[in-house]
Amino acid sequence: MKEYYEKRAEEYDDWWLQRGLYADRDRPQWRDERDRALKAVAALPAKRTLDVACGTGFVTRLLTGDVTGLDQSPAMLAVAREQAPQASFVVGDGIELPFPDSSFDRVFTSHFYGHLEEDDRLRFIEQARRVASELVVFDAALHEGEPRAEWQERVLNDGSRWTVYKRFFTGEGLLGELGGGTVLFEGDWFVLVAA
Repeated sequence: MKEYYEKRAEEYDDWWLQRGLYADRDRPQWRDERDRALKAVAALPAKRTLDVACGTGFVTRLLTGDVTGLDQSPAMLAVAREQAPQASFVVGDGIELPFPDSSFDRVFTSHFYGHLEEDDRLRFIEQARRVASELVVFDAALHEGEPRAEWQERVLNDGSRWTVYKRFFTGEGLLGELGGGTVLFEGDWFVLVAA
């Protein structure tokens, strides 16, 4: 997966901004919900926050307080440093967090948790709890039918094809996995919870 995200760094925000390969999607409701979900992220209180798998910093830039972004992709972090200059960034593994116990007040992650298979999910939750007392997860909501997990084919601008594991959540279902908490935002496409 590291190679996929290295190659996708310069075009990753195309999904958020509905441009490039996503430009032909006519989804005004999606864009409206995206904006409301991002406002919910921006409304989080300022804290010492670790943003795990921060990618390009598109969402990191909305976090307030002392923010550290972590990602395995140097190419993603190069973009993140431009988008979120107020944050500091570290290259590292999102599963085995390279920080001492209680280093942060909050672990935040955006569209990372839904890519984790069972063993990695459990390890991530354990590590997140080790480094912070709060875990906030922003991910894909279940917008069509029953909860699901699937392998998706992703195509990049260069035509390369990649297979990516992806899960979709209800707010309560996600909180069930995380051990309880509060749904901060839930729509057709996005869910934000604090556990």
